[in-house]
Amino acid sequence: MSRRLKLIIAYDGVLFAGWQSQSHRNTIQDHVERAFERVLGKKVRVHGAGRTDAGVHALAQCAHADLPNDRLSAARWTEALDALLPPTIRVLRCQYVSNDFHARFSAKGKIYRYRIWLATVLPPFDYRRAWHIARPIDLNILKRAAKQFVGTHDFMGFAANRGKSGRRDDMHSSRGEQEKSTVRTIYSVRIRKEGPCLTIEFHGDGFLYKMVRLIVGSLVKCALGKMRIEDVAARLDSGQMGPTRFAAPAEGLFLVRVRY
Repeated sequence: MSRRLKLIIAYDGVLFAGWQSQSHRNTIQDHVERAFERVLGKKVRVHGAGRTDAGVHALAQCAHADLPNDRLSAARWTEALDALLPPTIRVLRCQYVSNDFHARFSAKGKIYRYRIWLATVLPPFDYRRAWHIARPIDLNILKRAAKQFVGTHDFMGFAANRGKSGRRDDMHSSRGEQEKSTVRTIYSVRIRKEGPCLTIEFHGDGFLYKMVRLIVGSLVKCALGKMRIEDVAARLDSGQMGPTRFAAPAEGLFLVRVRY
């Protein structure tokens, strides 16, 4: 009788092509599935809570896999997988869960954090872990613009198309049914600045492909005087993509937590 194993995974996304499996096999999902295969001698499908893009990091991505048995304890699975994974991918913990649990479809929301480094010099240890902006920005305008996104909106104007596959992150209902709706709810946008490090944290029920990066791009454009808050509000109200969108770099984005 198969058992469902829930995993909490952290990774530095710099060297990988995102979460979702691809033909070149250098994604987080590919590496975790290969580790399972080396232990079990058979292929195992790993389902993630969301498809983080290339270069995006995770502090606590959630995933699950159906195993043929529970011969290994959850703690032993953590040790076995980490022994086989690259050092920039770590399984933080595992636990056996009910087969009713689904890493993606059971999720109630996610928290994403975006880091911006506001100084002339970017420290080497923050390279590829923050968006480096050497120019001064207007923090008050950024905060005012961020308030526009709180609440339930049609975020089509702040989403990208993945191409022919049409895949988007979190495009599902609470029942696990595929949806075409681009309506999402952002519960809060929290902005903190400690020294030169600015963090913008988004808590929402779901996020479309590149949604956080497109929002951050708009916020920064407002804070640099290149875009008006009224233009942000108009795009949000219209649901239109528009020609002047800009996505913040992937390396500043972290998946902090998945809520269940």
